[in-house]
Amino acid sequence: MQLVSFDIFRTLGFPDTTIIKPEHFLRHKAELEAADWVLFPEYWQLNALVHGLKCRVFPSEASYRIGHDKVEMTRAFQAVAPEHTPWTLIEANGPEERDRLWATMPSPFVAKLPKASMGEGVWLIESRQNWLRYCERTPVLYVQEYLPIDRDVRVVVVGDQVLTAYWRTQSDQGFYNNVARGGKIDASAVPAVATDLALRLARTLGVDHAGFDIALVEGYPYVLEFNRLFGNQGLAQGTALKDAILGYLRTRTAPEDPDGPAPLWPVAV
Repeated sequence: MQLVSFDIFRTLGFPDTTIIKPEHFLRHKAELEAADWVLFPEYWQLNALVHGLKCRVFPSEASYRIGHDKVEMTRAFQAVAPEHTPWTLIEANGPEERDRLWATMPSPFVAKLPKASMGEGVWLIESRQNWLRYCERTPVLYVQEYLPIDRDVRVVVVGDQVLTAYWRTQSDQGFYNNVARGGKIDASAVPAVATDLALRLARTLGVDHAGFDIALVEGYPYVLEFNRLFGNQGLAQGTALKDAILGYLRTRTAPEDPDGPAPLWPVAV
């Protein structure tokens, strides 16, 4: 299995792997076209790699496309699991829309930037002043009901399996559960409803490398978002992540049949 990687740190120890800098990828078209898999490209490379050079990429194209924008992500969740998606309103950022959302969403509520990670670009809106400050910073209005939680579950999905799951408890400053914002990792047992929901979403949407954030309200799971490039703070030491990725890629690398697929019905002779 020949691999090309654009991320040396996420593919350390991968066998038969050529490392290429993203900005130099057009100098290596032959290697890319010959590779079984192209690993961890930048988002801006996708069209050229997938549609131009016909590369198979990992993470999947769906992981990139859906994970790139919270607006598109939430709409995907609403399409396949509306009952597990917090009440969310998305509008253009205009004066009428600002007033309408402020009047509609009970306070406090959560507001997010469409493109942000690690807890950045997320605010708890508790006053009109907070709201107006957010409105001046975002191209699109994205508001979501506030869920009464002091922790959430991070479910790491690789391939079509759950690799690990753990709790993230609230930071000292409150509201944020992200480890990057001071949240703490709790290795207590995670309810199956959280991992089941994450795996269902991943398989339905074609997402094969993601950290799903699942909130539990009185035991009922809600999906908040997923991160295509998740942190490794909650992962066990060792080769589990590498082994999971390589094992998945091998199962998806079918040998080519020179005679093509067998016909589905008898062929007249």
